Amino acid sequence: MNLKKKKALAAHTLGVGKARIIMNEERLLEIKEAITRQDIRDLFANKSISIKPVKGRMKKQKRRTRRRFGSIKKKIKRGKYHYVIRTRKFRAYIKELLDQEKITKEQYKKLRKQIRASMFRSKAHLKEILSGAKK
Repeated sequence: MNLKKKKALAAHTLGVGKARIIMNEERLLEIKEAITRQDIRDLFANKSISIKPVKGRMKKQKRRTRRRFGSIKKKIKRGKYHYVIRTRKFRAYIKELLDQEKITKEQYKKLRKQIRASMFRSKAHLKEILSGAKK
């Protein structure tokens, strides 16, 4: 009796390889009648189909990674990150003012230098300085 298809179905249903499927010789007629995955599960529960234990070599212990030049990760400098975010925000704001012609080109250049020197704490502080400069 050719049961290759049944063995493949059982292997797929039970999640193992075909070589590990063992079919009980006395219950081959029952196995032949099985056509659905649920039938295969029922046969497995009734011990008509069983699974061989895994055989093979023991796994070697995994080598731990070595800490060399390529694998050293530096800590992120938060101060630099905050500086970049703040600077981009200020530069966008003064560019907008220049486009609206609320400040001159010379004032724009001066403000860029002050932004680079971290003179302003926040956008509100920048606005306060600008309003004081206009008066």
